[in-house]
Amino acid sequence: MELTIETLDDGVTKINLAGRLDIVGAQKIDLQFSVVSGSQRKVIVDLGQVSFLASMGIRTIIMGAKAINLNGGRMVLLGPTPDVEKVLTTTGIDTLLSIVHDLDAAIGVVSN
Repeated sequence: MELTIETLDDGVTKINLAGRLDIVGAQKIDLQFSVVSGSQRKVIVDLGQVSFLASMGIRTIIMGAKAINLNGGRMVLLGPTPDVEKVLTTTGIDTLLSIVHDLDAAIGVVSN
């Protein structure tokens, strides 16, 4: 699992994830993901390059979203693959976090 961070306009932070977000992948990114989630208020998590999502990966995302919400911010999930989106909807994550497929829409969600 690889994690890169981009700073977009208007204080928006984009976390790009690539690889398998399973137990090993989640352990690899947990600390950095937590640091960003605890310090930023507008976060887009790009899941377009995530090939697999397991329960530990879901935990990482939810814990990050909770930290952002506590700081009065918002997190949005961007462009998951069909398989990853199916996991997100089956587990009900889509009722807690918005899932969008367009960067402009994601910026709109976190900026409102």
